[in-house]
Amino acid sequence: MIKSHRRLFVCKAVAIVLMLLLVAIGLVGSRASSISVNSNLTKNSRINIPILNYHKVDDQNIALSVSPQEFDEQMGYLKSQGYNTISPDVFLSYIKGGQNLPPKPIIITFDDGYLDNYSNAYPILKKYGFTATIFLVTNLIGNDSRFMNWDQVREMQQSGFIFGSHTVNHTPLTKISTNSVKNELIQSRAKIKKELGYEPCFFAYPTGAYDLNSMKLVREAGYDAAFTIRYGQVGPESNLYALERIPIFKGQRTFQSFFVRLKFAAVLERLGAIRN
Repeated sequence: MIKSHRRLFVCKAVAIVLMLLLVAIGLVGSRASSISVNSNLTKNSRINIPILNYHKVDDQNIALSVSPQEFDEQMGYLKSQGYNTISPDVFLSYIKGGQNLPPKPIIITFDDGYLDNYSNAYPILKKYGFTATIFLVTNLIGNDSRFMNWDQVREMQQSGFIFGSHTVNHTPLTKISTNSVKNELIQSRAKIKKELGYEPCFFAYPTGAYDLNSMKLVREAGYDAAFTIRYGQVGPESNLYALERIPIFKGQRTFQSFFVRLKFAAVLERLGAIRN
């Protein structure tokens, strides 16, 4: 308990420092800018939405792994602060048609489809009443013991989890020919439809690599939106085929990093302080 309080104190201290920084550089505190922001909110109450990006939830000492204890703490914090998970479908309906959103909406995503997404992350997410979107490397699902099998995927699907494509082989789209890109996009989509009964509408770029050509091919393959690992929040101004996320990595102070990235996404993105 003492450790948890100390950690939250540090996070709040960081928050205060960031706010002071904003005042110092003129992003807040100006009467003129305040009038402009308030006017904009009056005209358009649309908000930006954080999309968290995870890979693994296990005890490996690597950057892509967040421990189950850390993940539980992060999800517990989101629950205590009143966040509500939504699906990418709801986000699209909100952007395109103004669908109402729950208070403090957030999207939780995982890339690759590791087994620990089912064995470790899934029970924790259910504990807090959350769901997530998982982007699958279809050649690895059911064929590699480090990854989920299709029965596990279907179980999570029945609990409201959404599954999208992360290609067939996790090949960066910018490194292969146009025909190869098309095959990765179309075949992974077909495999998910065969196993889950629907064509996935959402795609995440392997390794985060994308360019104008790959964005065009993703759209032509039938996907409604695509996710990058570029840091930031999503909103009315976002490119639907280059949606920003907030990557969460392991570190010496994982919770503090999570707190700062979540709470100050808009500020840090504007300052260019975090790239991925």
